[in-house]
Amino acid sequence: MKKSIIISCMLAAVAALHATNPVTVTVYTKQHQTVTGFGAACCDGAMCPYGTDTNPVRLLYGPTSKIGLNIMRMEISPSFKGDENASWSTYNWQGCVPSAKLVKQRGGIVFGTPWSPPGAYKTNGTAQGGNSEKHGYKKGKLREDCYEKFFPWLNSYLQYMKSKGVAVDAVSIQNEPDWWVDYSGCLYEPEELVTLVKNHAYMLDRETYPGVRLISGESLGFTQNYTDPLMNDSTCRKHIDIVAGHLYGHAPLDYMKKSAVLAAKYGKEVWMTEHSSTDNIGERLPNWHEQLLFAEELNECMLSGCTGYIYWYMRAHWAFVGTGESKYGTANKKNTLLPRAYVISHFAKHVTGSTRLGTACSVTLKTEADFEASAFIKGDSLIVMAIDTTGTGRTMNLKLPYDVKSGVCLQSTSNESLCKELPVTIGEPVQNLTLDIPARSLNTFIFQIDNGSAAISDLRKEDGNEVKAYYDLRGHRLTVPKGCCIEKWADGSTRKVFF
Repeated sequence: MKKSIIISCMLAAVAALHATNPVTVTVYTKQHQTVTGFGAACCDGAMCPYGTDTNPVRLLYGPTSKIGLNIMRMEISPSFKGDENASWSTYNWQGCVPSAKLVKQRGGIVFGTPWSPPGAYKTNGTAQGGNSEKHGYKKGKLREDCYEKFFPWLNSYLQYMKSKGVAVDAVSIQNEPDWWVDYSGCLYEPEELVTLVKNHAYMLDRETYPGVRLISGESLGFTQNYTDPLMNDSTCRKHIDIVAGHLYGHAPLDYMKKSAVLAAKYGKEVWMTEHSSTDNIGERLPNWHEQLLFAEELNECMLSGCTGYIYWYMRAHWAFVGTGESKYGTANKKNTLLPRAYVISHFAKHVTGSTRLGTACSVTLKTEADFEASAFIKGDSLIVMAIDTTGTGRTMNLKLPYDVKSGVCLQSTSNESLCKELPVTIGEPVQNLTLDIPARSLNTFIFQIDNGSAAISDLRKEDGNEVKAYYDLRGHRLTVPKGCCIEKWADGSTRKVFF
């Protein structure tokens, strides 16, 4: 018999108001994706001199930081020498080295994305995308006779970074191959990416750079026409490790969720590798409602099957670290953490390394809903995210699949009240909780699972389906699962898990 208890957990809310606005969230044992982490980009402009200012990384990265980011995106510029005959810009590969070294020292992941291959490889002769009068509005594409040069060029980037003490974890094929730009860029049709990967991706030197992974082209809106062809081709599937895209023009619950279907089927990770939320807000910092919409974007990415979320700039008035520009207000102090950094910390500090569990909510799931929730398992911790954007708040009836015996709530209710830690006193182990959710709040509940609960073992057996074997990421069978590995179930399905 399931036991229940009403938890006040010292949350600032009025029960009388909540009575008319309750929500029920049910957590199931079914496992979905394992979350690799969260991050941002080390790019020109926000971190000038290009990438060499490590202050943002020092504030944001590592398990002991206040924010807990662990993935950093770098641009692979067309020529590390900055030769204008081959490159669109004067920045170079060296610029990212200081920040990349620090991220790696703190246990993080670094990956590189080309905005364009060298201009000499392209149809318009320049790394520039071609959408400008200067370049005659000639679309820049990778020449077919240079397809064989592309992956050796990526190898030269990996070798350069290795020589500087940075083992790059992954490389992408192209930033936004579907977006014709007047800056550094390169266009590909979906079938051209398939040809490039199918016929030439074997040239990525995984023996010299063990563990390096290949990321698909990162389309502007995470469209299926750029992701599904790579997954539908058996040769391409062998080479692509991470299916990636951006969120411009399409919310996570739309194209990204659809693109994640085949990726999950074939055991691939799904990374959202660039989006800037409310970057056009003018001369002010994002208000609290805009921060909650950012929190919902993070949550919706998780619900869509995302395993890695990488924001755009680290340092901007609409990002994580202040720029020092007074026109954005006194809170925009240079190299000071901004409220948005604490919002992503709810996920980065606690969801990284966890596995998402199935949930059902009495409020209809949609983009920018009045209420959203998700749940994750990590060791003997159960993490429940709850986001409310209403002006009244509500009570949340939380139904769990196993007993929990203690908990804490990390709560953010405004730009001035962030990540406040509140105790959740439970007492005896329970499965059903009633929790107060304040108006306009982001809440991370972290519960400790009762070790006597049989449900922990149930996580590895559902509806007669059992785990049959565990393998490392190279496909070698493990006698005892450890670290990050792949579990193979009796029905043939696989899931990435951590031990």
